[in-house]
Amino acid sequence: MNRVSVIVTTYNRPHALEQVLKGLAWQTRMADEVIAADDGSGEATTRLITDLVDRLPYPLLHVRHADRGFRAARIRNAAIRRATGAYVIFLDGDCVPGRHFVADHLRLAKSGCLFQGKRILVTEALADVFGWEQANDSWRLLKYLMTGRLGNAHHLMRLPWLPAHVSPGLSGTRSCNLGVFREDLVAVNGFNEAFEGWGREDSELVVRLYKLGLKRRTHSFMGVCFHLWHADNSRKRLAENDNRLNKAIHSDDYFTPQGLVQRSDDQGQ
Repeated sequence: MNRVSVIVTTYNRPHALEQVLKGLAWQTRMADEVIAADDGSGEATTRLITDLVDRLPYPLLHVRHADRGFRAARIRNAAIRRATGAYVIFLDGDCVPGRHFVADHLRLAKSGCLFQGKRILVTEALADVFGWEQANDSWRLLKYLMTGRLGNAHHLMRLPWLPAHVSPGLSGTRSCNLGVFREDLVAVNGFNEAFEGWGREDSELVVRLYKLGLKRRTHSFMGVCFHLWHADNSRKRLAENDNRLNKAIHSDDYFTPQGLVQRSDDQGQ
């Protein structure tokens, strides 16, 4: 496997982002670069990245645009343009990776497929104190499991001898833990930037990747992350985004006109 880029989407949660970035520094296979895709965070996030950039064992880039609401599709595309890896792993800035995260993704990467990773849910009671050290401490994880502070806890087991399986459809699609070859992202023109506001931009991408001919692989016991609890994002544009997703489902086209190549990359917009 050639170079791998990890794109970490973030917005105004620097403590969580710090745990994610430090978790990526504690890998059995280091990413070749990590790109913080910043959806308009304030100065605290910039200060954090500036402080960490020379202390981490991988190149860390910061791609940011202005805060004009939830525009994850657009900032992810900006990060894809900067990425140099042949394989791209998308990870949210509140999803702390275990130490085999990158290695597992690469082990499960397969031409003609995307890989949908799973997540363990860290409850509200634990979210503010959970970080990369806890994610890699078996005894503390067992304690959290026994006290009901982790959801989807069956994903805690790492069973690399079990095969991945093909999972059709859209159920469980989440860009918080998703691996795709860069050439496939380019072929469909990346994320559809018509999606603004929370929801469905990841499902619509997967729909178009299916139409390109890809299959979706999943594995319940490899490549997992720990998703820190947060309050729900606004759903005020969800109906509009559902309509866009439905249109993509019923279209024969896999290429979005509002993606990677629609215009010059202006990070200040």
